[in-house]
Amino acid sequence: MPARLAVTPGEPAGIGPDLLIEAVQESWPVQLVGVCNANLIRERARRLGKHIEIRKFDPLVDPQPAEAGVLYLVDIPLAEQATAGQLSKANAAYVLQCLEEATSGCLTGKFSGLVTGPVQKSIINEAGIRFSGHTEFLAERSGISKVVMMLATSRLRVALVTTHLPLQAVPKAITQEEVSLSLTILHQELVEKFGLANPRILVCGLNPHAGEGGHLGNEEIDVIQPALESARQQGVQIHGPLPADSLFTPAVLKTGDAVLAMYHDQGLGPFKALSFGESVNVTLGLPFVRTSVDHGTALDLAGTGRANASSLKAAIEMANQLCTSSYA
Repeated sequence: MPARLAVTPGEPAGIGPDLLIEAVQESWPVQLVGVCNANLIRERARRLGKHIEIRKFDPLVDPQPAEAGVLYLVDIPLAEQATAGQLSKANAAYVLQCLEEATSGCLTGKFSGLVTGPVQKSIINEAGIRFSGHTEFLAERSGISKVVMMLATSRLRVALVTTHLPLQAVPKAITQEEVSLSLTILHQELVEKFGLANPRILVCGLNPHAGEGGHLGNEEIDVIQPALESARQQGVQIHGPLPADSLFTPAVLKTGDAVLAMYHDQGLGPFKALSFGESVNVTLGLPFVRTSVDHGTALDLAGTGRANASSLKAAIEMANQLCTSSYA
């Protein structure tokens, strides 16, 4: 049977609903189940001039490949009607309720995996709900203490030791244990889900020039290098710590299968410069497959028909591939 993927469009005022509507205009070898508000999807489809048939999702019926123009849906109520491009704190809880429902379905086996659209973290926090991002939310709900955020294309994979932290908090968060756990999860997932028998991992240093032998910082010597040596003793192929400013060059990148960066912008800045709009956000270490788009809510594009669905489509394709690999 095909995999069954839950899809959460994210912020109702953003482009997430537009992207889901665009994605289901074509057929898929996987069943797609929207976890969102039915009236929101109908109204946005009308505004975009797109046909969509919404059917109630029945988990007792075997999954079937998605038909063009048809969306199975778990209907989640909005607190108030959503307006494209206009954020509302009243609907912040709705966004998390969609995620709760989809995550629960993944953990109980109702869904094979989860594909998420973009959320607006600021409005969720302004509503009084503590939320730092999908990655942290899914880890907490799954009872997992450590997951790894990775962005990927068919050509490039970049994972992170730390994710959504203020820059001043990063050095204290870079510990030998965190680097070691990140390497373990990254290596294991590259083998088990991406089918790489002996993956080569390129590891960034934290400081400029990877610390310049201790002259520009000691984290490479005291923290990162011991973690890398421990992983090497376990048979993991590792190169590093390498200066981040020269690691993201074609000559160096072709020597590895994935990059492990120390913090968010160190890895994702160059990654998005090379791959924005075609890449997929993958959470490694969860007990289920989760992929996501590589962009934000783009409020100015919501409801205009100008939003590009290529990243969501790539996320669906990769989730299907990873589910097939994981559950074969």
